[in-house]
Amino acid sequence: MRHCLLPLRGRANLHAGDWFPDSVNRSVARRKRSNEKLRAALAPDLRATVPTRWVKFVVGLFLLPPAWVLTETFFTAFARAALHEHFWATEEFWFFGLGLVLWLVAFLALPRPLWIYVFGHELTHALWVLLHGGRVSQFRITPQGGHILSDRINTWIALAPYFFPIYSLLVIAIYGAAGLFWDMTPFRPVLYMLIGATWGFHITFTLWMIPRGQTDITYGGNFYSLVIIYLLNLAVLSIFLIAASQGLTLAGFGRELLANSVDFVARATHLLRLGRL
Repeated sequence: MRHCLLPLRGRANLHAGDWFPDSVNRSVARRKRSNEKLRAALAPDLRATVPTRWVKFVVGLFLLPPAWVLTETFFTAFARAALHEHFWATEEFWFFGLGLVLWLVAFLALPRPLWIYVFGHELTHALWVLLHGGRVSQFRITPQGGHILSDRINTWIALAPYFFPIYSLLVIAIYGAAGLFWDMTPFRPVLYMLIGATWGFHITFTLWMIPRGQTDITYGGNFYSLVIIYLLNLAVLSIFLIAASQGLTLAGFGRELLANSVDFVARATHLLRLGRL
């Protein structure tokens, strides 16, 4: 599947000289050459400019330690919740896992509903364009793929479909809205199962699409984009874990994340000192 996220192109501006006599045209031309020389004198030397992708690659390298610390914190918290707080025996764990397993079977054994993924993918692009104050002028979905046309593009807009599980959030929003009018407590197992299935939908299609040369990934550089995608998906999964585990709180997870960060810095400092010996 190929898709694109394209900014709108501005209309071409008419030059004043297109509509005036030759004498005025020459005057306009002289002023234009003078302005171009002034801009050239004030502009930085482009040959000395560092390519944006190089900068993003370096940023990606600096994001590896936070990704390591978050990974360590997530799996430590999950293991403690599962073993010591019996999280594995809760309905949240079992129904989330059931929904995830059912989706994995469907993904591997049945025709993949690509058009549902494409719709959610492009809808996520459009939503993040609007969140950044932009405007979407075209939203197109076809059996072969889709695209939107917008007046802006940045890394967050390009990568949003790979870390923003829109269908899981839609399920949660519908459940929350219904809870304003009805008692939805008996349907919590269904909620957990749907979250598991839709999150599985998100992560399997994300892993399936990444190796297929998506322009969303190459926009910011492959390495930088993959680090961002991993980090933010793990952050979303951590939020799910905190919400589902009764013995785990956001404050407690934050304290453990801070402690692991301090420990990581101490280990890194120790290794650097050993390297100087």
